[in-house]
Amino acid sequence: MTVMKSVLVAAAATVALSAQAQSLPTSGTLVVVPAFGEVKHVNDQVVATLAIEEQDKDKAAAASRVNQKMNKGIAIVKQADPSAALKSYGYYTYPVYPEERPLPAGAVAKPRLPTAWRVGQYLEVTTANLASLPKTVSAAQGVLTLNGLNFGLKPETIRLLDDQRIAATYKNLNERVAAIAKAMGRNVSDAVLDTVDFEGSGNYANESRAAAAPMMMRSAKMAEDSTVAEPSFEPGETTLDMRVVGKVKFK
Repeated sequence: MTVMKSVLVAAAATVALSAQAQSLPTSGTLVVVPAFGEVKHVNDQVVATLAIEEQDKDKAAAASRVNQKMNKGIAIVKQADPSAALKSYGYYTYPVYPEERPLPAGAVAKPRLPTAWRVGQYLEVTTANLASLPKTVSAAQGVLTLNGLNFGLKPETIRLLDDQRIAATYKNLNERVAAIAKAMGRNVSDAVLDTVDFEGSGNYANESRAAAAPMMMRSAKMAEDSTVAEPSFEPGETTLDMRVVGKVKFK
């Protein structure tokens, strides 16, 4: 009998608390609602980084070969893809020193002199002609080396997708407000959108270009005018997202 009485008391208390929670006033409540939206699009642009490096005891000889091969590589790329935008950067010259060996006790270290020079340069190729990309890269690899590929979206494509991105984000905001109103036992018509703060607009992390910094490349040298089989590339897609924070006040 005592157990039954305890159960009834607990049940009554639960009902009372539930009724009290449902009766909490929500008039004038300000709710901060985060929302998110995204759009996806197949990548329609690529930034390819080509490079050349030469090593020689004669610094001028190494630089001369780099200049000749880069000029030839640029001419090949221009012929293979006239629509490509080219940008040269990262010309570097590094001394190559002999390997250090432990000195005998009491020996005096002599000044280190370079035994050779390493000279190189990079070429950035930006193009929307993805259909001919394998052929272009293959032709360029007869002289230069492929140092990196970054697929992304053209600026005009991003601008066209911006309206869709905003619409998707605002739709998600409305859906969340409706869900919150339902949870509070209110009609969505009682909610008034007070503030909309679009945060993260222009957050295009996926299209950032990671330009290769000048470095000592140790890839095997190709014989000039060698024939390279065409590589295969998959452009993939880019996701553009947006975050919005809305302040909603209930009447």
